[in-house]
Amino acid sequence: MIRALVLLIAAAGTAGATGPAPDDFLKPTAAASTADFVLNSSCPPGFEKTGAGVCELRTLYQFYDSLGNYGLGGTRTSLPPHRDGFTPYQIDLGRYLFFDPVLSGDGTLSCASCHDPARGLSDGRARSIGINGADTGRAAPTLWNVAFLKRFFWDSRASSLEEQAAGPLYSPKEMGSTPARMLESLNGNTIYRRLFEQAFPDQRGPITEQQVLTALAAFETSLVSLNSRYDRYVHGYHDALSEREIEGLNVFRSFVARCSECHMPPLFTNEQIAVIGMPEPEGQPFDIGAEAILGSPKLKGGFKVPTLRNITRTAPYSHSGAFADLRGAVEFYNKGRGNAVPKGMQLYLHWHISDPKLTDTEIDRLVEFLDALTDETFMPRTPARVPSGLPLAPITAEPAFTRLAPTQQGERR
Repeated sequence: MIRALVLLIAAAGTAGATGPAPDDFLKPTAAASTADFVLNSSCPPGFEKTGAGVCELRTLYQFYDSLGNYGLGGTRTSLPPHRDGFTPYQIDLGRYLFFDPVLSGDGTLSCASCHDPARGLSDGRARSIGINGADTGRAAPTLWNVAFLKRFFWDSRASSLEEQAAGPLYSPKEMGSTPARMLESLNGNTIYRRLFEQAFPDQRGPITEQQVLTALAAFETSLVSLNSRYDRYVHGYHDALSEREIEGLNVFRSFVARCSECHMPPLFTNEQIAVIGMPEPEGQPFDIGAEAILGSPKLKGGFKVPTLRNITRTAPYSHSGAFADLRGAVEFYNKGRGNAVPKGMQLYLHWHISDPKLTDTEIDRLVEFLDALTDETFMPRTPARVPSGLPLAPITAEPAFTRLAPTQQGERR
């Protein structure tokens, strides 16, 4: 029964829609000529096209309630409010823009360079590399389930997807563009002019910066991951998890480990800023995190609690890639409160950080459970070609601990 419901919701985007089938979003297609770029008129899988012509998310979590409508805390709880309501054309236009190097200052980087679908919509680096090989200063967070978030970047400095997108676009250490340069490139491209007119029929005229940011946000809200084995277990299919994974789930939710106090289901984040005393890689200066944004000494070393969805795909871990694997990250917490705080530095550590003293077996079970949060069912399709005609930006990752010299450190994500 549960399997049937999951398949029913996954197919919701086909209802009343025309154009390519949902599978077309998931599989690469043969390269087309520049004259053949056509925006998809169907909603992505997991979304239903309403009578108003917009895409709305459909998920089994909509059948549950949530205290205060916060969507946090339990297994069978509803999700927090989210963004949807974009048209299929806007979402598909955003997909092309996301993969097109035309948005960067020199035509060599795309959004996907740091948010690679094959690497959990991150990039596999300890710290991302921007234009001209610049070190951006922090790791690239995953984009899965950003439709549900209200804060963006590790230090929570952006409050919308549009504001977040503008950050790397115009950062001289990331994509290195400017609004004028980006709009000149897009407005000089007849294909993009046509596609923008199709996606924004009520806003005729030259392409605007707001349209670009809206399209990127539309695509990013379609990056939904809620069909992992953990989700199927929550919805009633108890065989979805092994006995060892269930043991790991119990450790995760226990008051001893206290993982779920901050990584609250079903999103596995509470979006709060937490000071946990995370170490910096050797040779790197201490990152004060949210203190620089909010000006509060109590937030020195504070970062937004990241989601654990698809966590096995996004190594290395932490804002600076301090841990090469999940076991190393879990062992850091198990070493006890403040074990990596620099000597002589005062940090106001979050009260949930304790000294759990988990056994090796409990750590093993916890790591095994985290693998059950993997779900890439609705992986976005990488276009074979992009409207700019530029070659797709290479998406490659160095080993987790290959680093640039400290003097090259740049922007902070």
